[in-house]
Amino acid sequence: MTPRTEVEPRSKGLLTPSRVAPAATAPPVAIARRAADGRSALFVRHYWLPRWQLADGATVRQDVLEYPTANLVVEERSAALYRAGRGRGSRTLEGSGWALGILLRPGVSRAWAGASMRSVPPVLPFDRLTVREGAAGMVASVRDRMADDDDSGAIAAFEAWLDRLPEPDDDARLVDRIVAAVEEDRELLRVEQLADRFGLGVRHLQRLVAGHIGFGPKWLIQRYRLQEAAAALRSSEPPALAALAAELGYADQAHFSRDFTSVVGSTPGTYAAAEGRG
Repeated sequence: MTPRTEVEPRSKGLLTPSRVAPAATAPPVAIARRAADGRSALFVRHYWLPRWQLADGATVRQDVLEYPTANLVVEERSAALYRAGRGRGSRTLEGSGWALGILLRPGVSRAWAGASMRSVPPVLPFDRLTVREGAAGMVASVRDRMADDDDSGAIAAFEAWLDRLPEPDDDARLVDRIVAAVEEDRELLRVEQLADRFGLGVRHLQRLVAGHIGFGPKWLIQRYRLQEAAAALRSSEPPALAALAAELGYADQAHFSRDFTSVVGSTPGTYAAAEGRG
């Protein structure tokens, strides 16, 4: 079998570096990322596999703006589908542990949840998914392999189960292309532009995207543009806020600052001062 490629996704969604308490040394936390190969790439964007072993009393927190799709996550005591959140998310790690995270392609989760993603709770246990047949055995195999530090074996166990499932339908693949277009084309700044790109009416586009992701195309565009803004503001020489707002398609700096603050939780200037690290 050809070794899997280690990948650095274009949209990791990271907003901050790891925050450690106490911060005496670098935290013993590692995240491996693997590309999806072959048929699995129809369903999976990439795999992420964090492992951590922290000293007593130490914690690590990571803030993220998630990629605009759902994650399937298998841990030692849980297995669930996590839909994308509206704003910033965070998780604090402590003790020791691992997870197999599967970042699904944007069009996949609606069929697996059996309902519009607008009506799905933030966390949906695996036994409530429509694709639960054979899932208990897969989850047990994943846990055994992750406990043995066998990342490749855990992914192989998941993909063996994935091979049972029908391929995503036409709407799911269209949503995948729509999300990719917003990610790759920084000139797509308005919903009407996106609708024209795919020959869809605005209302049709809104229903399609919201049903598969949980939020509409305006949110989708904003999510990517704010990820770009956060990355720019983390740099050693952050841009002027007025110039950044214009580049991202905002009519004025005040509107950009309101959106950034509502999603990220701090003003752009405060964020740049706190997170800028080159």
